[in-house]
Amino acid sequence: MNFTEQYIKRFNVFPKQLTSKPDEKLEIIVVIPCFNEPNLIQTLTSLQQNTGIKNPVEVIVVVNSAENSSEQIKVSNLKTINETTKFVKNNTNKKIKFHLIHQPDLARKTAGVGLARKIGMDEALRRFGEINNPNGIIVGFDADSLCEQNYLSEISKHFATNKKTVACSLNFEHPISGTEYSQNIYNAIILYELYLRYYNQALRFINFPFAFHTIGSAFAVKAQIYAKQGGMNTRKAGEDFYFLQKIIPLGNFSEINSTTVFPSPRISDRVPFGTGISVKNIVNSETEKYNTYNLKAFLLLKPLFNNLDLLFGEKNTLKIELSEILISFLDKNNFTNALNNINKNSSNLASFSKRFYSWFNAFRVLKFLNFAHEKHFKKVFIVDEANKLLELLNYKNNTRTAKELLIKYRKIN
Repeated sequence: MNFTEQYIKRFNVFPKQLTSKPDEKLEIIVVIPCFNEPNLIQTLTSLQQNTGIKNPVEVIVVVNSAENSSEQIKVSNLKTINETTKFVKNNTNKKIKFHLIHQPDLARKTAGVGLARKIGMDEALRRFGEINNPNGIIVGFDADSLCEQNYLSEISKHFATNKKTVACSLNFEHPISGTEYSQNIYNAIILYELYLRYYNQALRFINFPFAFHTIGSAFAVKAQIYAKQGGMNTRKAGEDFYFLQKIIPLGNFSEINSTTVFPSPRISDRVPFGTGISVKNIVNSETEKYNTYNLKAFLLLKPLFNNLDLLFGEKNTLKIELSEILISFLDKNNFTNALNNINKNSSNLASFSKRFYSWFNAFRVLKFLNFAHEKHFKKVFIVDEANKLLELLNYKNNTRTAKELLIKYRKIN
């Protein structure tokens, strides 16, 4: 049985979209959801200008809209389709081929970035299935992002060198200066990206094993893993985070830091959370600040994550000194029963650890942080907390501006 057949029977929503036969050596398919994007050609040009491509690459663009989308959006999409059709005709070659899928009038209940990404990734899976390439690489990208010219070659090199890698995140950097956007937007994206990197480094400091960035424009996954884990979801926001949280716990998730994706810092309100709406909220706020989780809340988890060996074979947490806040959260989440079940099904510390973090996963960490901030902590200015974390990471104690902090955190990542 072909590795895609079971997935297509169980999870695929749409029939086959592309009729052309994929090259037998096809290695990478980049999937781009596109909704009301006036500058898609700039993104496609960024990919087309990549160098060092050894095996064939395909790019699938999914132009989509909902049944209740405005006439203005539908006109914008048609303009994009016309422009992209010309681009595809003039820029497709043996090394890189561009495909365009148009999905208008999607059901309003499910239409959104998650469904569009799923349509493209499912089609990528189907194409790898046609040439029986379970190790084909499906890449997430966005219609307003750019990349370095070694982007595709570094993805290829990374998976070829790291045979066990099931998926990975890629280094990303939002533009933080220039003339394309207002200074207010650059200031806002600096704060938001600093938050993303602070959150990631805080998780690493407390020894949480699944501390990886989950950016929709900066990840890649093997085709067979995409199929085995049930594919992309159809969430209208956060689809990237939820998808990768199914992949990361498998192990052998890695990072590519030898190339860079440049996501857009623009304002957007098409989804209820994420970059666009966060930038908008910062710009529209009176103080133009961004408050985030107090570092002290993260630190409450460290004694737990550092002492899993004391929980293995035990029926309670008495051997670990935990804060009252964390104990209250654990009680609320039936931790004692969960711990008993984890131990009951774990023959050694390694299997115990895997099951423990399957329970105390990234979702539960986020729930704990929200729980801790409901009554016990107040969210604080990201610059203040990012400076505090640098001290704990043993970097020189100089209070830095938001931009200086971001540059420092990028180097740490």
